[in-house]
Amino acid sequence: MRAIADRDVCEGHGICESIAPEVFQVDDDGEVSVLAQNPPESEVNAVRLAVDSCPVAALLIED
Repeated sequence: MRAIADRDVCEGHGICESIAPEVFQVDDDGEVSVLAQNPPESEVNAVRLAVDSCPVAALLIED
């Protein structure tokens, strides 16, 4: 699994960071950064939930 973020689409809601803080972080500019592009197996469910919860669809998963 690979986590991908589209910083041009991100509006900085921070939902992803609250769900998967080991993988996503919203920076001072209000845009998401991916901390672990290939998250460990223990984070897979959280990453999927974060992607599904993004209100502007700024996150993707590539298998």
